[in-house]
Amino acid sequence: MLEFHSNIEAYFNIQYLTARDHIIPYLSQWIDFSKPIRVLEVGCGEAGVLKAFLEKGHSCTGIELEQKRIDSAKKLFENIENGDKITFIVRNIYDISPEKDHIEPFDLIILKDVIEHIPDQERIIPELKKLSKPNGTLFFAFPPWYMPFGGHQQIVRHKIISKLPWIHLFPNFIYKGLLSKAGEAPSTIKELLELKDTGISIERFRRIAEKSYTILDVTYWLINPIYKYKFNLRVKKVLKVFRKLLFIRNFYTTAAYFTIRNSR
Repeated sequence: MLEFHSNIEAYFNIQYLTARDHIIPYLSQWIDFSKPIRVLEVGCGEAGVLKAFLEKGHSCTGIELEQKRIDSAKKLFENIENGDKITFIVRNIYDISPEKDHIEPFDLIILKDVIEHIPDQERIIPELKKLSKPNGTLFFAFPPWYMPFGGHQQIVRHKIISKLPWIHLFPNFIYKGLLSKAGEAPSTIKELLELKDTGISIERFRRIAEKSYTILDVTYWLINPIYKYKFNLRVKKVLKVFRKLLFIRNFYTTAAYFTIRNSR
């Protein structure tokens, strides 16, 4: 396990810097950030991403299932200017009714490194429409399942296994056996095996999204922007010729950015 995975404050800052330096500039192609907008992050965790939007004067809301992560978020925001203005909701998104809960629709909805953890993606992606303004923007960032660490095996404690690419593609019984022999906790093994069911490819995400939304852009990263702060690597996009290789591109795209619009 890398150090920042267990250091909440460090990971919060990594998420913040990624949003400030990369996500906001990227989204400014479609969104005018010079005036206040309503921003929602689904699966916000400690809400480091939302800090970048909050400091620019936007109205921010985070939805998260785990109360302990929201408790951590509130402590982190205590020492941030206007940190008391961010709103947190600890609920399942399916249980939210904008009308009954008096939630106004959002200009921008963000799911960063979240969609690959959610079961039944065919349901959740169109479900987000209820929280989006007409012609609102939705931003998804996720590691394609087939990329070297698409199974999130970097979270394991074994120093060698955590650095082995593509082992998550082994059949379940081999992968589980490898993790068990390495002494990983049952909870970690369970989490990693669940990802085998929810991991998503570039092509599958596109098929689901284009049924309900207009796709504005897809950007393929060879070096994920967050790696700049995790590993001090230079951010780099996949070369144009390699972006066109259907399915194969999943193996070397470390992050896919999808920007879609609620215009249907």
